Amino acid sequence: MGANYRSKLDFLLYDWLNAESLTQRPRFAEHSRQTFDAVLDTCERIAREKYAPFNRLIDTEEPRFDGERVILPQATHDAHRAFVESGMLSAAQDYEIGGMQLPYTVQAAANSFFAMASVSIGSNMLTSGNANLLMVHGTEMQKKVFALNEFAGRWAGTMCLSEPQAGSSISDIATRALPDGDGFEKDPLGPRYRLTGNKMWISSGDHELTENIVHIVLAKIADENGKLISGTRGISLFIVPKRMVDTEGRLTGERNDVALAGLNHKLGWRGTTNTLLNFGEGRYPVDGKAGAVGYLVGQPGKGLHCMFHMMNEARIGVGTSAVMLGMAGYQASLEYARTRAQGRPAGPAGKDASQPPVRIIEHADVRRMLLAQKAYCEGALALELYCARLVDEQKTGPAEAADDARLLLEVLTPIAKSWPSEWCLEANSLAIQIHGGYGYTRDFPVEQYWRDNRLNMIHEGTHGIQAMDLLGRKVRMEDGRGLQLLAARIQTTIDQALLQPSLAAHAGALGRALARVRAATQAAWASGNPTEALANAVPYMQAFGHMVIAWIWLNLANGAAACRSDAIRAGVASAATYFYHYELPKIVAWLRVAQSCDMTCVEIPEEAF
Repeated sequence: MGANYRSKLDFLLYDWLNAESLTQRPRFAEHSRQTFDAVLDTCERIAREKYAPFNRLIDTEEPRFDGERVILPQATHDAHRAFVESGMLSAAQDYEIGGMQLPYTVQAAANSFFAMASVSIGSNMLTSGNANLLMVHGTEMQKKVFALNEFAGRWAGTMCLSEPQAGSSISDIATRALPDGDGFEKDPLGPRYRLTGNKMWISSGDHELTENIVHIVLAKIADENGKLISGTRGISLFIVPKRMVDTEGRLTGERNDVALAGLNHKLGWRGTTNTLLNFGEGRYPVDGKAGAVGYLVGQPGKGLHCMFHMMNEARIGVGTSAVMLGMAGYQASLEYARTRAQGRPAGPAGKDASQPPVRIIEHADVRRMLLAQKAYCEGALALELYCARLVDEQKTGPAEAADDARLLLEVLTPIAKSWPSEWCLEANSLAIQIHGGYGYTRDFPVEQYWRDNRLNMIHEGTHGIQAMDLLGRKVRMEDGRGLQLLAARIQTTIDQALLQPSLAAHAGALGRALARVRAATQAAWASGNPTEALANAVPYMQAFGHMVIAWIWLNLANGAAACRSDAIRAGVASAATYFYHYELPKIVAWLRVAQSCDMTCVEIPEEAF
């Protein structure tokens, strides 16, 4: 963190996205540039004081279970308390429920400080995502009792999808939910069920940071004959609190039948508890009966529809986490390159051993690695903030613009999650390389940033899942209108860039990239065979993502022309040129296999491996 990052964030927020113009809308009318800056200042200070100094501590002092409680370092408790007191959990919510009615664009920018300072301390996205889901799909009572207590920071929230035997295959989950006796539909907190089953990889699934934890759980319900409904048709969504509550949000003193079966000890994000939870095993019977009490959210059999509201929010949150880990590594390696003296310049002068060594930032290859990190991380940050701006447009813009923003967000969400988790991880790898041997040691933070970031390619849907979502669904939904909207915005950027001679070559390259992506999209589905179309979904997504980031950089270059900061203008110009010269040409190879429906990976006999 520091002035360097803050000046770039201000450029993106105010000069590029024009966040200040949102104050002209009724919902944000009480805000101004000054209130936005005050929020950013507060979050930057808390992240600097309560998060960053303890990033190594929470990596080495992992959560542990003493048989009754999960024990976390005191620093985690202090940081969580500071975050809650900042009001950021409910920053975008209505004034009437204790929120700030802050634009999501500003909230996302403010939260970036916590992700950069310590991603596994600062991971509160599941609590806010859980509460946001309930605000859309829950009853008034569920909003009052569960969502508002989450926004207030009294309770935390989780998302319970995966199971040990099912992994990402949601249709194969085995957790069941049966009506809790006669009159189960009359419970004021929602139709009351008893759940039994196991959930795996549950982030923040158990801890003592809050007085209660609200689990949002996918489970299968039975048909009228008592038989579980197969596939996804029977999947429903339930609120399962760790501790039982009444209709006023008070703890009853009774523990729900949710038991911690164990902690997962992972490569990264070690400060966040990651758990295996057993529902309904009888360890904590409620009213003398086994089975975890759960309250139905929404309609029976519509659990996936409701859960996707939280999953899409979490996917953008994961993408932002990946960006900020990449950014943290970039800043660390930039500082190291500016201070580490080693070697001498190429050419005759470099052969004079009597001359002092130069700082490694003077070496061309180190500059290449720094510029690659800058292009990946700052381009991805701009994409995440652009998506946040689409959220504000969807919620507060005119009807037609709001609908366009909704559809654009659908298309961009797989990229906002997947592209940073791949390429900002590559930035972390380059940060280690710049540190040389020291990069592999715990004397420097870059090895931890890499370990933390490696998880993000799997968090909230693997790379392959995002690719199949993009090519199999998002670019085709509503007869391809989302892709058409994106193409129109890209073309507008191209037209603007053609007015500046220095950007004309980039504009031409982006136009050709867009044409290639559109052709590959059509060719992949030419036969209508999903097996052929999706065989190379990941290379397609890589190319699509590179096209999107190239568009972002050209858009930034258009906007930077009017920026008063010489450093910002030079930085944007250099990073954009790097991306167009070194990165965008890669899409040709990726799209070749997607467009030809190359079946090499499908047709190889298993024994040939």
